[in-house]
Amino acid sequence: MATGQTLPPGTVPARADVPAARNTLRILSYLAAQRGPIPASTIAATLGLPRSTVYRLLGVLADEGFVLHFPEARRYGIGIAAFELSSGFSRQEPIARLGRPILAAAVDRIGESAHLAVLHGRDVLYLVEERARRRPALVTDVGVRLPSHLTASGRAMLAALPAAQLRALFPDRDAFAARGETGDVHDYAALRRLLAETRARGYAAEDGAITAGIASVAVAVLDHAGWPAAAVAVTFSRETVGEERWPLLADEIRPYAAELARRISGRSE
Repeated sequence: MATGQTLPPGTVPARADVPAARNTLRILSYLAAQRGPIPASTIAATLGLPRSTVYRLLGVLADEGFVLHFPEARRYGIGIAAFELSSGFSRQEPIARLGRPILAAAVDRIGESAHLAVLHGRDVLYLVEERARRRPALVTDVGVRLPSHLTASGRAMLAALPAAQLRALFPDRDAFAARGETGDVHDYAALRRLLAETRARGYAAEDGAITAGIASVAVAVLDHAGWPAAAVAVTFSRETVGEERWPLLADEIRPYAAELARRISGRSE
């Protein structure tokens, strides 16, 4: 495109490869995934970059506050400016904003109520609820928190976590909140069995553990690293939707979860 040429409305410009920008983001992403500060030599070796390039980019990042330099240890870690970016992500509620129209489209097609939730510690936090016509109000209203191991949304996300992270969330029996008499999971061994079944089945389910007579199926929304960023669930009356239809419902909501995952990750296609 010639310099100064204006793109037509709605046109997305072609992406040019900018190595410095790409390498800067790779360095930040790598540092954010570490447990502590890292030597520049380790960053260079891990990412396959020249040391001179890494030192130059780290210097710019440090000047702008995105990286901290620990001179005595000769290491680099994430800076306060990077933390502020994550805070901005939380303030703007992007998952809820991106998910709301997707959830509305799912409800229009499926005809059952749906919600979008994220993990918050051992709980799920409900961000969006779309109620289908002539369907009852649910307890999963926006802002409600429920124990993750009892809900379909929570189980879908827990099933996608690494084993070490799951164990850290549920270190002992005290971590398992009791609710009602149906479908409760009271210890880590039972939770592991349940999540293994969830992974094998390809979706999570909950039958009356939250509200008697009400069931849900859910699919996790995975980010670019395979981490469960959220879950999309459909909730329905147990009397009107038999268990034999649950796999079909999961198949219907899976494309909507995939679309939200695509948007969260910033992929164009």
